[in-house]
Amino acid sequence: MKIPRKIIQTLALLGCNAYIPGFFKGRIYRGGLKYICVPGLNCYSCPGALGSCPLGSLQAVLGDYKYSFSFYVTGLMLGFGLVFGRFICGFLCPFGLIQELLHKIPFWRVKRVLRGFLYIKYVLLAVFVVAMPLLMRNFTGLGSPAFCKYICPAGTITAGLPLLTVNPSMRKALGWLFVMKSAIAVLTVVGCIPIYRFFCKIVCPLGAFYGLFNKIALCRIHLEKSKCVHCKACAKACKMAVDPCRESNSAECIRCGDCVNACRFSALSFGFNKEIRRTLTCTGEAIQNLFERRSD
Repeated sequence: MKIPRKIIQTLALLGCNAYIPGFFKGRIYRGGLKYICVPGLNCYSCPGALGSCPLGSLQAVLGDYKYSFSFYVTGLMLGFGLVFGRFICGFLCPFGLIQELLHKIPFWRVKRVLRGFLYIKYVLLAVFVVAMPLLMRNFTGLGSPAFCKYICPAGTITAGLPLLTVNPSMRKALGWLFVMKSAIAVLTVVGCIPIYRFFCKIVCPLGAFYGLFNKIALCRIHLEKSKCVHCKACAKACKMAVDPCRESNSAECIRCGDCVNACRFSALSFGFNKEIRRTLTCTGEAIQNLFERRSD
């Protein structure tokens, strides 16, 4: 599964950032595709970004006095979570791939972090993504996209630095905010070298949101207890420090499939279960029959 996953991750990274002229002109793409939210963390302001980041879109809507609720953004995120859970983190998130590449730099490894640190991303989701855009407004009545503005290292690395490289006028306007965000970005890069997906484990509010659906998402890890011999090979293979024998669909699981590859007894499988596949097949056949009747 490792090679297909890397191919999918690479295609997701390139597909989300396919506006090549933006990197040379230093301008952000503002075409019709920007109205579409991509599933993973990919900064709106990246010069190559074709779509919008769901976190940024959610903050923008929450902070805009014109809108009380966005069914599109919220519904899309709920749909991604209910169907895929953190599969999106493992396969479709561009910044996830960047973190994995940083982790390949030879250095000492830290597999586990203190459990309390895992809850930081939920605090950031509640405070910086939801509460601050809703409650902290300027004199015009607009809220601030707090996570994007004050924290997000993905925005600094994939948007801020490329734009500054080709825009000398922007470099003259730099202040304390950019210095603070640059420090956070450096900390993230340094953290990703010894700790696999440091940002995903500790900081990412989008991963926290999708993780809330891992236990009920349609796409999941399946454990056949009758085949499991508790050899712990799956737990040793998991870079997210999850024990699939105890909690196969933990909120920290990104569905990378390493545990499935490590299991020699086929106790673990990955994907939609038989009941769901049967339901989806029947639904698809019913829709097809409906269209065929209408065409007749």
